Amino acid sequence: MATKIRLQRKGKKGNPFYHVVVADSRAPRDGKFIERLGLYNPLTNPPSIDINFDATLAWYQKGAIPTLTCKNLLSQEGILLKDHLLRGVKKGALTLEQADAKFETWKQEKNSKLKSIELKSTESKNNELKKRFEQEIKVKEKRQELLSKKFAEEVEKNKAVEPKVEEVVVEAKEEEVVVAKNTTETNEDLPTAE
Repeated sequence: MATKIRLQRKGKKGNPFYHVVVADSRAPRDGKFIERLGLYNPLTNPPSIDINFDATLAWYQKGAIPTLTCKNLLSQEGILLKDHLLRGVKKGALTLEQADAKFETWKQEKNSKLKSIELKSTESKNNELKKRFEQEIKVKEKRQELLSKKFAEEVEKNKAVEPKVEEVVVEAKEEEVVVAKNTTETNEDLPTAE
């Protein structure tokens, strides 16, 4: 029975995450497995890998063969490096303390690289937000300018229309005065009822 370290797909359509499992090579991809070793989420930036280091190293040393993707994941987590250093200890090329020291320096370098990647991604996100905000401000200013121009045009149109209205009102008042004079004259012509 050949054992493999491979990924088992989970999640929704278009939103996958994976379990890292040890399974028989004849079992289906999402089928029966021997042991679950961890999780892998490729959608985060950087992709998140959460693997049980000791259990995975033990399975790798027992002869479980990782798929290409899982081999990359194990390499990123340092499991392959740790196995390589432990083989050197068995051969007598290194002491256990030297191997542990080399592994710790590698781990610190890896963590500093991950932190720099995260900082760059947050900086780029912040820069994008600033650019969007500046663009929105420019669009808002243009809209305000257009609205102020329209308002000024409407005010000018209203000023042009207002004198005509006043003339009509003045003419109407003159007619009332004429009508009033006409009515008073007719009242004077009428005999009074005394």
